[in-house]
Amino acid sequence: MARSDDASTQDAMLHHQITVPDDVPMVSLLGRRDEVLRAVESGFPTVDIHVRGNVVSFAGPAGDVALAERLVDELAQVARSGQALTADAVGRAITMLTAPTGGRPADILTLDILSARGRTIRPKTLGQKTYVDAIDEHTITFGVGPAGTGKTYLAMAKAVHALQAKKVNRIVLTRPAVEAGERLGFLPGSLNDKIDPYLRPLYDALHDMLDPESIPKLMAAGTIEVAPLAYMRGRTLNDAFIILDEAQNTSPEQMKMFLTRLGFNSRVVVTGDVTQVDLPSGTSSGLRVVEEILTGIEDVAFCRLTSADVVRHRLVSEIIDAYERWDAGPAGNRADRRAAQRRGAR
Repeated sequence: MARSDDASTQDAMLHHQITVPDDVPMVSLLGRRDEVLRAVESGFPTVDIHVRGNVVSFAGPAGDVALAERLVDELAQVARSGQALTADAVGRAITMLTAPTGGRPADILTLDILSARGRTIRPKTLGQKTYVDAIDEHTITFGVGPAGTGKTYLAMAKAVHALQAKKVNRIVLTRPAVEAGERLGFLPGSLNDKIDPYLRPLYDALHDMLDPESIPKLMAAGTIEVAPLAYMRGRTLNDAFIILDEAQNTSPEQMKMFLTRLGFNSRVVVTGDVTQVDLPSGTSSGLRVVEEILTGIEDVAFCRLTSADVVRHRLVSEIIDAYERWDAGPAGNRADRRAAQRRGAR
């Protein structure tokens, strides 16, 4: 972008102008009803931002002006790619630019993993980009983080992409059949009917990424397999992309059993949230101990996602942070939590 400066040393205030290239549609850059522009202004309340034609002017403290200018530059590159910009994307871009190890928002927000059913699946945060890169670069990847950070969804997208690119011959999706704090009792129907509620989230993700009519055919042919973890014992999985979801609900023995199913030309992704363990009281989570056991082993990666990587409703991130503060609070809170967990286990 072309820039012109009118620097004033008084109070370290700067006046900058940038000219947006002609190949960047200003309607996309500013957003519908200037939604994107307002989000940029909200992110930098000390900076006055004005737009006339394709010239954007900034006035304010030097550091904030420089950061706001970088943000608009990055957003222009995203708009040039044809991707729609939103207020949420602006917020994520600001987080990336201000993070100590932040990457370039344009590189992250324009990285396509999979195009399916009229939509494109891509990472939306730096943590998600690191996670996706780890899957590409390692045979076994652990994605650990709270709900809504895209752990399972991105892993599923990578699996479908690997299958379509013929890097693997099949996808194997598995979860431990553990109830989330409730007792469902005896479920009616066949074995498949009984385990279906536990595996439903995996089916839902598949339907987002593949033609629903093709899924039964792929499953009947064994190209896609969705099964409870208990079905993995005694198997060796070659030429497969294998995903273990809700891994916090595995015991250490189950985790060892699963990881040793790995065969040749296969890739494994293990996802879970160690703050949502639904195992009976006294049973250790295999996900909690596996990092200590496998740290230092080549070709195994551990990626930790945080509330900053949540891409659901804004409140989800705030709820996660609130629970973390409560967990780290006074001993009374921890005692109340342990009592509640014991009541839930009964």
